[in-house]
Amino acid sequence: MLLKIVGIFFVALAFIGVFLPLLPTTPFLLVAAACFAKSSPRLYNMLLDNKVFGPMIYHWQQSRCIPKRAKVLALSSMLVAVLWSGYILPTIWLKVLVVTLVVWPFIFLWRLPISNSNLRMPLTNHRAGKSPEKSNPEK
Repeated sequence: MLLKIVGIFFVALAFIGVFLPLLPTTPFLLVAAACFAKSSPRLYNMLLDNKVFGPMIYHWQQSRCIPKRAKVLALSSMLVAVLWSGYILPTIWLKVLVVTLVVWPFIFLWRLPISNSNLRMPLTNHRAGKSPEKSNPEK
């Protein structure tokens, strides 16, 4: 139960991170996926079945890498956020704090390998090996 609550908390943080550039989305979703994998197969499958985030989570779990588009977007948004913060913050100490907080995540993302574009998610919907065609009774 605790892992399920922690997973939901990290999904909420990831959702907020979609709108706030300094708050990363993907790492929070990876933590949520790990929590759900241990506590709730239903929530875990919901994350993996997501059209936007499912492939990123799958690539990370299979090869510990992220797609090039996600990497470029994450690094550039972090850079823009730091530059903008440096421009609007009034004191040098706040500017140094922002840079200090962003340096490690920036280096971590920079060093991550780019995923192989040939690596595709399997056609199963992660529910006991059932294919989408078999699990959809409307067809």
